[in-house]
Amino acid sequence: MAESMKGLCRSCRAAEVTKEMIGNRITLMGWVQKARDKGGIVFVDLRDRSGIMQVILEEGPVSKEDFEKAGRLRAEFVIAVTGTVKMRDAVNPNIPTGEIELQADSLRILSEADVPPFPIEENSRTKDEIRLKYRYLDLRRPDLQRNLMLRSRVAMLTRQFFANEGFLEIETPMLGKSTPEGARDYLVPSRIHPGCFYGLPQSPQLYKQLLMCSGYDRYIQIARCFRDEDLRADRQPEFTQIDMELSFVDVDDVISVNERYLAFLFKEVLGVEVKLPIERITWQEAMDRFGSDKPDMRFGMELVDVSEVVKNCGFAVFTGALEAGGSVRGINAKGQGSMPRKKIDKLVEFVKGYGAKGLAYIAIAEDGTRKSSFAKFMTDEEMDALVAAMDGENGDLLLFVSDKTRLVYDVLGALRLELARQLELFDKNEFRFVWVTEFPLLEWNEDENRFQAMHHPFTMLMEEDIDLLDTDPGKVRAKAYDIVLNGNEIGGGSVRIHQSDIQEKMFEALGFTKEAAYEQFGFLLDAFRYGVPPHAGLAYGLDRLVMLMAGVDSIRDVIAFPKVKDASCLMTQSPAIVDDKQLGELHIAVVPETDA
Repeated sequence: MAESMKGLCRSCRAAEVTKEMIGNRITLMGWVQKARDKGGIVFVDLRDRSGIMQVILEEGPVSKEDFEKAGRLRAEFVIAVTGTVKMRDAVNPNIPTGEIELQADSLRILSEADVPPFPIEENSRTKDEIRLKYRYLDLRRPDLQRNLMLRSRVAMLTRQFFANEGFLEIETPMLGKSTPEGARDYLVPSRIHPGCFYGLPQSPQLYKQLLMCSGYDRYIQIARCFRDEDLRADRQPEFTQIDMELSFVDVDDVISVNERYLAFLFKEVLGVEVKLPIERITWQEAMDRFGSDKPDMRFGMELVDVSEVVKNCGFAVFTGALEAGGSVRGINAKGQGSMPRKKIDKLVEFVKGYGAKGLAYIAIAEDGTRKSSFAKFMTDEEMDALVAAMDGENGDLLLFVSDKTRLVYDVLGALRLELARQLELFDKNEFRFVWVTEFPLLEWNEDENRFQAMHHPFTMLMEEDIDLLDTDPGKVRAKAYDIVLNGNEIGGGSVRIHQSDIQEKMFEALGFTKEAAYEQFGFLLDAFRYGVPPHAGLAYGLDRLVMLMAGVDSIRDVIAFPKVKDASCLMTQSPAIVDDKQLGELHIAVVPETDA
């Protein structure tokens, strides 16, 4: 039977007990990690969020009644114990409290527990589906608790840093206007306005720009955001941004304050020194060198464009791609010339998963002999020139993809990462930052046969490219910047358009009529008529940032109650059907799929 806490007050948490407290009488409260009845003495590992403390219960120091209770203890019982701190006879070096223990003189069972569906332990091997169904138990695991405490510390230090930099924390609405330019919105029906819907924010973008119009100068918010899109390891339907906007600034000003922020955060949380200034490369350089706009720069194996070398060769796969306007590029897997054919075949299947038709290769043995999938189509001189262009040496494996250039980038970028993982080419404990700048302003949407904004319609273009917006929109560069860490984009932003004539040109390039632009963004465009300062901003994905700092592979491990791949919650069984009365109040009818 559960007992009350009446008259008891916890002295401290379990792992906060130190050798300096030996001889002190204290009270601890927490969960039973395990209890071992040795006959005449019961050893209990008491766990709370700070860690574990060993408790000794034996008849004499504790009453007969309390000792009988101790014999009933099982994993996950919630208990309160009072006693005296003393040295342990057998030291446990694996826990901070391994030299001390609590000699209890009283025990209360505050709550009993059923046998949990899986053990509460670090690095659990229990299936994700089970752990997420019982997430409240999963969250008791020490590794997850450390992750969430790290997240809390990151949020606290973020607020502290930006407050000291003159930023104001201002909340923006959750219920706003749907702006479908971008990912899908989550919609909220209005009971009071039949047939009308709010959109949950994909970001506070428009509101923070309005705050700059309102003169608040520097804004910060740890904001909840929502996107109705497909999930993956580092994506959730609801997520958290560290969102900021600054007035009277340009690219260098935003980058400067954020470099100081990252250096402060990583030093305070992890003791890691971030070397400033952080390296900057343009989007085009990132794609040419790494095949990705979020390059992992902890290792080499950079892409090499060999289009000029092979443009007149006899291999039709290469020349055909070039004639179609594409390119031929390769990577050099140094020292992998002896890779077995079976492993190379697996790499071929890997790149096909990214849309490649195949993977050409040259394997150079240590004695200089070559094996190649296409040598019979080329002369010895052409092969020598290709190997030289790739800086190929004895023992190297040269891998090539030819197709449309964007596809070649994607395939080789993914292959580069896959080989680095297989060959362990990077230090998992290294943090390598890079700024990627000068993104394309627009990208072509083949499905809709029009340009769309790579970031959003309010991104400023490079001043020297303004004339290209009328003549060659695809070549216009944006004053946009991403901060990338170990191959993960952790934040991105841009300078915003604040001149009405440039904003009108931007809408025209995106295919908006004036009427359509005002229908969707009229409140912002009206605000710009009354004096808008030059402004710029950036937003970090807090979940992804903490994931990398914690050294885990999924943002689910740093979110208290995450969703699974179909955007459902296994614990609460949501989303769920609601009753007809609620639907009626919202003026909504659910039509069966067959009828629809």
